[in-house]
Amino acid sequence: MKNLSVLLCIAFAVLACTQEPPAASPSLLVDPVRLQAHIEFLASDNLRGRDTGSVDYHLAAEYVASEFRQLGLTPAGDEGSFFQQVPLLEHRLVEGSASAVLHTEAGDIELEYPTQYIMGPDRMVPEQSLSGEMVFVGYGIVTEEFDHDDYAGLDVDGKIVVVLDGRPKAWPTEEGSHIASSREKVRYAAERGAIGYVTLHTPRSEQTFAFEKNFKYLDLPGMSFVDADGVPDGYWQQIKGGAFLNLDAAALLFADAPQSIEEIYQADNEQQAISGFVLPGSLSLSRKSSFRRLQSPNVVAIIEGSDPELKNEYLVYSAHLDHLGVIANSDGDEEIYNGALDNAAGVATLLETARVLNAERDQLKRSVMFVTVTGEEKGLLGAGYYAANPTVPIDSLVANINLDMPLFIYPFADVVAFGAEHSTLKAFVGRAAERAGIKLSPDPMPEQGLFTRSDHYRFVRKGVPAVFLVTGFESKNPEPSGGEVFQAFIADHYHQPSDNTDLPIDYAAGALFTEININIGREVCKGSERPRWNPGDFFGRTFAGIE
Repeated sequence: MKNLSVLLCIAFAVLACTQEPPAASPSLLVDPVRLQAHIEFLASDNLRGRDTGSVDYHLAAEYVASEFRQLGLTPAGDEGSFFQQVPLLEHRLVEGSASAVLHTEAGDIELEYPTQYIMGPDRMVPEQSLSGEMVFVGYGIVTEEFDHDDYAGLDVDGKIVVVLDGRPKAWPTEEGSHIASSREKVRYAAERGAIGYVTLHTPRSEQTFAFEKNFKYLDLPGMSFVDADGVPDGYWQQIKGGAFLNLDAAALLFADAPQSIEEIYQADNEQQAISGFVLPGSLSLSRKSSFRRLQSPNVVAIIEGSDPELKNEYLVYSAHLDHLGVIANSDGDEEIYNGALDNAAGVATLLETARVLNAERDQLKRSVMFVTVTGEEKGLLGAGYYAANPTVPIDSLVANINLDMPLFIYPFADVVAFGAEHSTLKAFVGRAAERAGIKLSPDPMPEQGLFTRSDHYRFVRKGVPAVFLVTGFESKNPEPSGGEVFQAFIADHYHQPSDNTDLPIDYAAGALFTEININIGREVCKGSERPRWNPGDFFGRTFAGIE
């Protein structure tokens, strides 16, 4: 902490003076200079990528709290502070400890780590080993929504389940992304008595994410938030081991199986029914894990509404404050992952939204909550902890607007609100965008299932209608299109050291995006109507009990 005061001085110096500040737009209440100052500080090398739990992340959290304090917002963290401390458990696989051995009639086959399989650490137990029979269970999914049960007729009690990565590709992406998430799949297995869990990479999944891309992250620790008893979120202790197998290793498991792995892959690709069966032989898995306990804060503040009744309802703005920190490259040299757009830009938007709405507090009937969360890059941890331990009653949260990686690098002509189709928030966002002269477009990448992949989804799982707001695929300039800029960013800069302030950030575009975000707050908090799930919506039924 010895450099904290020095870096805070740098923060305020950045706020006071930025290099070549853009001209403020007279048509917007939002100040592009302030956006630039926030982004340049949060994405500076001094904060070393804001890794969850690090001194650098704590500095970023102090910066956000200082902004809230200067605005006069009400603290809504622990014990009257702006900080909600999130208890975390970091878990690492001990180097050289992973072992996976396939036992067949012809003899034992030791699989090669990491070229044939990847194994993560356990989240509580330092040393584990298991050996058991294997049962192939298709995708490993059980859902009434699609009348699908991969475990039907199969006994997996005390056995290792083997599942295909993914889900039937004919299913709707957003619903399917929830049902077929690894969290849900492990739950299905554990509830049926399985003791091990093995996932098979497939040719279809290889097309979207090559197995070898996982190698970059092998040395990075995992992390979970824990409950009052120290148990990690979503942990099933009876699952004593697992692995993720590549195509070659999967072929070895199915060498003498009732159905070849090639036939199964073909069925996966051609949307044919896949049935499970007992696999020949058995599998032994072992590993050692190390642990470190730490804390990392969410930063929470409130603008209280003016209506005596409606002030007890809250619109929640969220943005993750963390990024990836410092990672060694293939040459062993450390590189800082500053996360200028992912997600200093989202936090800057949230801070400027707070400043503008705070000036209108007398006109807001409902209250507005601002939450910058930790650990998004580790698995939506801070948002998950807040949703599980809210500092106001969870049923008082009427909606969540999540800000994650808005791309201020082109003059966008539309916005996208992932998840808008599931609730009346679509109308709120549409009116807010129209008020700023921008249109609301449908999800241009439905196959990505982005509605389930950022912090808002932790609020959705508690029954709160939510959207994930981003710049759209249309640009006011004919070439290149917004979609081309977006795809180029994903290919060249997403989760790379190059996501920094050297990018051609368009702060005027950032101001326009922030204005739309503010307009949503006005729509939700100044009217009498609260956002609601659409009748019969899958997420409303599943998490809020709305029929």
